[in-house]
Amino acid sequence: MELRQLQQFIAVAETLNFRRAAERLHMAQPPLSVAIRKLEEEVGAQLFERQPRGVALTPAGVAALGLAHQCLLAANALRDAARAAAGGERGLLRVGFVGSATYALMPRLLPLFRQRYPDVELVLRESANLELLAQLESGELDIGLVRYPTGSASALRFEVVERDVFCAVLPASHALAKKKRLTLAMLASEPFIDYASTRVPGLHAMVMLAFQQAGLSPRVSQEATQVQTVISLVQSGMGVALVPSVSARLAARDVVFRPIDGLPASAGISLAVASRLAGHNAAAQRFRECALKLKQE
Repeated sequence: MELRQLQQFIAVAETLNFRRAAERLHMAQPPLSVAIRKLEEEVGAQLFERQPRGVALTPAGVAALGLAHQCLLAANALRDAARAAAGGERGLLRVGFVGSATYALMPRLLPLFRQRYPDVELVLRESANLELLAQLESGELDIGLVRYPTGSASALRFEVVERDVFCAVLPASHALAKKKRLTLAMLASEPFIDYASTRVPGLHAMVMLAFQQAGLSPRVSQEATQVQTVISLVQSGMGVALVPSVSARLAARDVVFRPIDGLPASAGISLAVASRLAGHNAAAQRFRECALKLKQE
């Protein structure tokens, strides 16, 4: 049984006239009559009672009409769902992100995406950069908001959507907190909280590079993976640190954020949209487009 047969059956059932039904279907009357007879043979029951001035539905025809409508509605829903998914307007999208993306980028990006594509189901996963890159390359994630540069080779496509620089974070009670601006030399003699090189090699490399280009070496006393954890350790009095300046938006008590004078140009840090060059779903492309739109604003 084909959908075309159901459409023909419904047209005859609603008009109760083969000629008018044929006109609605833009076909000749004889082929329509043949099609209905074949449908009745396939169903195994007479659907219409032929009369001199038209037709009437038999009890079998009445019973079949409601189900025929349901079948067509289901078929149309299937078609619409498939087209929407193919166009990125429906389906499942797995998005990975680093914690720093929650400070400014995601509060702007997620509402925009939800407004444009409300039928896309978002699954959000926070993790460290290294894990996110591995999950993107393996297909466990569809798209990611990651730190860039990454500090490791990757076959992914990276498009910067938020640029940032390091700033210092230190306890509010620290002597240096009274200064409006700091230098790396001021921080080098303090207990320093660094990023774990095995988990976040990109941030670790950028911090070390900044000190090295200034001819300095920090006194690393602790290591952490997440920017928020670094700030918490500073808050606990464990030392000072460099963090993305966007994290200063975090309402952290007992710490202060200060700009750094003389940072080398290579110490710039960014957030980028990371995606596979091939094999990504269409919703990932829509998400990428929304992220790039924010960059232009």
